[in-house]
Amino acid sequence: MNKKPSVSFEFFPPQTDEGLSKLNETISNLSQFKPEFYSVTFGAGGSTKEKTYDTVLKIRDHGYLAVPHISCISSSKEEIRELLKKYQDNGINRLVALRGDHPSGVVDIVDFSYANELVSFIREETGDFFNIEVAAYPEFHPEALTAQDDINNFKRKLDAGANGAITQFFFNVDAYFKFIEECQRKNIDLPITPGIMPIYNYKQLSRFASNCGAEIPRWLRMKLESFGDDLDSLRDFGVEVISELCETLIQYGVPSLHFYTLNKSKTVSRIIKNLSLV
Repeated sequence: MNKKPSVSFEFFPPQTDEGLSKLNETISNLSQFKPEFYSVTFGAGGSTKEKTYDTVLKIRDHGYLAVPHISCISSSKEEIRELLKKYQDNGINRLVALRGDHPSGVVDIVDFSYANELVSFIREETGDFFNIEVAAYPEFHPEALTAQDDINNFKRKLDAGANGAITQFFFNVDAYFKFIEECQRKNIDLPITPGIMPIYNYKQLSRFASNCGAEIPRWLRMKLESFGDDLDSLRDFGVEVISELCETLIQYGVPSLHFYTLNKSKTVSRIIKNLSLV
């Protein structure tokens, strides 16, 4: 019998007091699942850098393990160095290191072009202080020229000093399994946690999938489209689909599941309770 996997949850930094209040409620609701950690996104080009930092400290102050994202696009080495020191000074010793997206209209690279460069820099500056997660793409990064280039780029991030990875979300579980097999052929044996996206509404999901290169299978897309504006029925169906996806991953033996919550708890909670992970 497989050991039950741990869970973790991703949030984005709230922009308003109302958003912060809702996030606090979400954190409280999800705490029943005893998550391994809560991660906090960084925003395109580091656009939410200060709010990410503030949110991480608020989560930490509530007694939970908070894991900030750091993206390096449009960031200088000095900016990253200062941010790393702030996290070190506050006892935050786990990071998700990403290249990140270009903010709209900005093309300046500054000091970093790729995530492996950021991972190398963090190791040079801080040694083994941080546990570093990076991103993985079972259906390949949307900017990858070939599948082989993508797996090579992933390996470069791990070789630079990452401790593990969290995948982009996917709905085709075979894509994850094939990705793991390819990693094994490359002698990659670090943990690769599947990222799980609950289904809240079709238009939003379609936009996310288009941006990150995740495939929505035709059968799923057509079924979701058929619900129209009936969000309750769509979400009920989504809970069923994602629960089955997670069950398959658990049977495969994944050690953990990382949920992209969009700062909401109800749908995620239903999925986890279906999995008997409480």
